Amino acid sequence: MHSPSPLPLVDLPVRRLTRGDLVSCADLSESRGWPRDEHRWGLLLSAGTGYGIADPEGKGLIAACVMTSYGPRLAAVGMLLVAERHARQGIARRLMHHVMAEAGSTPLALYSTSQGQRLYEELGFTQVGRTQRVLGRFRPEDRPSAVATRAAAADDLQAMVRLDLPVFGIDRTHIIARLPAFADRLQVAEENGELTGYAALWPSGDAHAVGPLVARETATAKALVTAVAATTDRPLRVDVDARHEELLDWLVERGLERGSGTAVMTYGIADLPGDAGRRFAPLTVATG
Repeated sequence: MHSPSPLPLVDLPVRRLTRGDLVSCADLSESRGWPRDEHRWGLLLSAGTGYGIADPEGKGLIAACVMTSYGPRLAAVGMLLVAERHARQGIARRLMHHVMAEAGSTPLALYSTSQGQRLYEELGFTQVGRTQRVLGRFRPEDRPSAVATRAAAADDLQAMVRLDLPVFGIDRTHIIARLPAFADRLQVAEENGELTGYAALWPSGDAHAVGPLVARETATAKALVTAVAATTDRPLRVDVDARHEELLDWLVERGLERGSGTAVMTYGIADLPGDAGRRFAPLTVATG
């Protein structure tokens, strides 16, 4: 009696991921040259919905991604990864078709590397912006900032949500509420008792990433970056919305170097909602 032929990889079933898959997700990240980022995967799998394709040989996952829902008006897709040994076999497309079917009529957003952009365009996504990554050792300015910042307190969370709503355009309370546990430092800017910005600093590989970075104007964004950078001896990484050229130039002056960029892409919606003028950097390019 013959054993049934194994399914082609593109026909393998997609399943929901759980926190029990965290190590397999980190292994997949590492296999593609990314930081393992188990800390970030933990946030994504708790705040969003993970999807993956199991290795038929029982060696963890051959593909994974996460969709973070912000209600019926938007969901963000991120961390789409396929094991190198199975690349260019249609698996990423298979996984994206599944995620898009799960999203239904909900508009989607994602941040694409240059390698993935063609696939997303073929799936109907349109580029609406760019981010620029900068990375390096931060050198503070000689003179202190005129913008007052301080460590966030528990009773700041509601004010952060109120500040964030018009900036992001959609309620992301479920993300902001997780920031105190996720971030190594959460900083707010304040003027006359009113919050004017906030930033989180969280570990990613050998670096510390800054995001979200929400601020009333560039001076406030600079003050928040300076404040959180003072709390770490690791290199700093920021994925800056490329429209904020003044902040980008300043970060380069302060010792960070330009690295890779990503295309901001949407599906089913003409542009991201909210106020891009106050949205300086996402939490992570996996969530927006």
